[in-house]
Amino acid sequence: MIFERAARREFAQAAAGISVALLAILTSTQLIRLLKDAAGGRVAPEAVASLLGFAALNFMPILLSLTLFVAILLSLSRAYRDSEMVVWFSCGQPLTAWMRPVLRFSLPIVFAIAVLAGFLSPWANYNTAEYRQKLSARSDVSQVSPGTFREAKKGERVFFVEALAEDASQVGNVFVASVQEGKLGVVMSNSGYQEFAENGDRFVVLEHGRRYEVEPGTPEFKVMEFERYRVRTEDAEARPAERSPNRLPINELILEDSPQARGELLWRIGMPVSALILAFLAIPLSFVNPRAGRSANMLIAILIYAIYSNLISVSQAWVAQGKLSFWIGVWAVHALMLLPLLLLFYKRIAVRMPWQRRQA
Repeated sequence: MIFERAARREFAQAAAGISVALLAILTSTQLIRLLKDAAGGRVAPEAVASLLGFAALNFMPILLSLTLFVAILLSLSRAYRDSEMVVWFSCGQPLTAWMRPVLRFSLPIVFAIAVLAGFLSPWANYNTAEYRQKLSARSDVSQVSPGTFREAKKGERVFFVEALAEDASQVGNVFVASVQEGKLGVVMSNSGYQEFAENGDRFVVLEHGRRYEVEPGTPEFKVMEFERYRVRTEDAEARPAERSPNRLPINELILEDSPQARGELLWRIGMPVSALILAFLAIPLSFVNPRAGRSANMLIAILIYAIYSNLISVSQAWVAQGKLSFWIGVWAVHALMLLPLLLLFYKRIAVRMPWQRRQA
């Protein structure tokens, strides 16, 4: 029991370090993408933190599965290198005795993966889509960031504002380029403000500016100076996010019978099952031969993990496309991965393989 508690403690320490490293890598990558979108005007700057949190919930099942696999693999590999496994075997304990501490350590993480894949990840996907819908439905002026060009209406209108009040009520040094009926219009103004009519309509009033209008391909253009130029603005209607299969909680997804929903359900079931199988696979894969390189088992483990993940993705795609039955896809990949699991355990336990000849 003392050795088992020490093993679980080492698993936990390794998992903590690996999860922090992986989370830092994934979140930093996602943060760079969101900041790029914010700089390009496709995402509001104040939405970056929320979208980053939703993205973190979305990739947490894969992160925890990989963390569990690598933590057990590294911990047991260290036990082989430090000859602790020699003591373990000398005490009459077989390699299969490691399954109990590995199982007790893995079950809470596997349960967390099941909850994340079944409920929290689809909730994050739905809220991400809904949040983006609300942001895209805001008025053009409210989406403008000072000092940056902002496209609106699929590139038909471009805004540039040098200064913007915190409540977006006052703007300074405004540049607006728009295309209407094949004509390009450019409006420049020193200042402006928002105005609300009695019926609730909202306008942006530009002061002391000019409007240039030109038809591309012709030499004719118009120049107009104005004291006040009113432009009606309004928030578009925020449509609710679509209830696609990857945004449904698992209790609602089970009731759906479309191929896409069956494929999504297969992936959610496969995440916790694959995490548990990978945890057991790490036990025989952790064997390190002192005479060989120390990274050989890690390379094999990475290859097995990549094959397993790709097989789950392929089976999900085939079920979603109707090429594979759901009831076959839900167990076939995991049953296939149980074969190398049993073979590796037998190889580490047996003195010799059946096809090897006994030496005289």
